[in-house]
Amino acid sequence: MRIPCPYCGPRDLREFAYLGDASVERPDAAAPDALDRFVDYVYLRNNPAGRHREYWYHGAGCQSWLVVSRDTRTHEIFDVEPAAQKVTAS
Repeated sequence: MRIPCPYCGPRDLREFAYLGDASVERPDAAAPDALDRFVDYVYLRNNPAGRHREYWYHGAGCQSWLVVSRDTRTHEIFDVEPAAQKVTAS
């Protein structure tokens, strides 16, 4: 699989490290059920088949965090964007 880094261009998968699901939102620590929400946030994850957004780190390249939209069945990549754009867009 090749990941098209927005800064370095298409690169081999071995240059990257996978972090996880980019669609998970950190719970509000002030919520009355914060402990239960944080347990779910840390330990429970879906295992989707199909299109999914994931965090990847380009450690052997520009050392940027990226959000990669890809199909988990075929590994087809639809979109790659800097993770900083996701953080500021929220």
